[in-house]
Amino acid sequence: MIDGTPLTDETATVVGGGVAGLSAACHLADAGADVTVVEKNDSLGGVTNRLDVEAFTFDTGPSWYLMPETFERFFGQFGRDPADYYGLERLDPQYRVFFKDGDRIDVTPDLDRLRRVFESYEDGAGEALDEYLATARRTYEIGMEEFVYTDRSRFRDLLDPDIVRAAPALTHLGSMQAYVERYFDEPKLQQLLQYTLVFLGSSPHDAPSLYNLMAHVDFEGGVYYPEGGMYSLVEALVSLGTELGVDYRTGTDVTGLAPADSGVRVAAGGTSHVADRVVANANPAHVERDLLSPADRGRDPAYWESRTYGPSAFMLYLGVEGSVDPLAHHSLVLPTDWDGHFERIFDDPAWPEDPAYYLSVASRTDDGAAPDGHHAVVVLVPIAPDLDDDPDRVAAFRDAVLADLAAETGADLRNRIVVERTACVSAFADRYRTPGGTALGLAHTLDQTGPLRPSHHAPGVDGLYYAGAFTSPGVGLPMAVVSGEHAAEAAARDACQSLSAALLPNL
Repeated sequence: MIDGTPLTDETATVVGGGVAGLSAACHLADAGADVTVVEKNDSLGGVTNRLDVEAFTFDTGPSWYLMPETFERFFGQFGRDPADYYGLERLDPQYRVFFKDGDRIDVTPDLDRLRRVFESYEDGAGEALDEYLATARRTYEIGMEEFVYTDRSRFRDLLDPDIVRAAPALTHLGSMQAYVERYFDEPKLQQLLQYTLVFLGSSPHDAPSLYNLMAHVDFEGGVYYPEGGMYSLVEALVSLGTELGVDYRTGTDVTGLAPADSGVRVAAGGTSHVADRVVANANPAHVERDLLSPADRGRDPAYWESRTYGPSAFMLYLGVEGSVDPLAHHSLVLPTDWDGHFERIFDDPAWPEDPAYYLSVASRTDDGAAPDGHHAVVVLVPIAPDLDDDPDRVAAFRDAVLADLAAETGADLRNRIVVERTACVSAFADRYRTPGGTALGLAHTLDQTGPLRPSHHAPGVDGLYYAGAFTSPGVGLPMAVVSGEHAAEAAARDACQSLSAALLPNL
């Protein structure tokens, strides 16, 4: 939380109304700034959005509500609680896993039951799970306190004595694959501990093993559903911002950013204005390549060509008549060997032949998501960015996925679809202007973690800051709300330093 009101009498513009931008807007307003959020699309929320088609409602982006304590912390900084805006239901089962050899596992909040499941696959795996979770819990506690809630987006931040003291507990720099193999031989158990890496935009062979902390988030923290869907979080952030005096302008495209004598000039909607501070929730690759002039870019455009991006996604939003058994609220369909799918995302980009994919059926929990006798089903297949998603290719892949779903889970939806929408690579590139149509941003590889991600300070332009999945702490809704906080804190620190410099000659 920003102490005091260091931005009093300053203006701040937030470019992009995604979750990180909405978070930044709240913190900037709370620090005294006159804040305007400018969003090119007609609705706020960025990738966290809602699609209403006839009587069906779909979450178009993130659909897992994890790490509830992070949202409690955020709203608590403003004297509020998430319950002031939306209710939460803990899911049981948290999710169901269908392996393509006919095996099925329910992951529940009951750890004793989960231990028995692990033990049924491998002798000693129940005890190994306890050991793994103890390490994950410790990594999570240190990681959140020292690297998430505390901004470490610059190399000099690592010189803090607290980091030196914490270092022995954060030595997991090998791959997640190698780390998990130390605990479990059974490939299916390894997959249960690694599937969350897809949410981080990485693979088991590329993600550093410090992300074992995700096992604590998953198995011990729980999976929740906010009443009304994930867009309830966006509505809560907007409501809080409105209470704090934030102004929102949707349908307004920002076409240029440039340094000005007293801040940053923002060209938007055919007009321009100068703001003392600008937080770009638009991704920095787009900002630096498309909005800043070559003279104002702190990085060569080739920098963005060399980055590793998280997956794009093939998305189906389906209104289905009748039962969708045996699908749960959250379901995963996994090949017993998923290396081929990861290779086609990160190593040899191509459409997957034996895909791993995720399904959300919010209507399992929320009666309002679909009319009586129907269900709202979202299918997400992670795919490589930059794939050619011409209509024929997408149509063929759609048919293959629905056939695979019927064969591997028994849920044959094909002749009962009454509403259907599709999104793919080009949709993400067009709507969010992400490189290659990535749906997640920069992948969490070892060389793109912590201070190796772009800083909140935009290089080359004073008063311009970044918030969102491309900067620290990284990908995911909890990280987004924290990223917005850090960007606002950076702006407030710079405002204080500017004021001190202005007063110094008079002292």
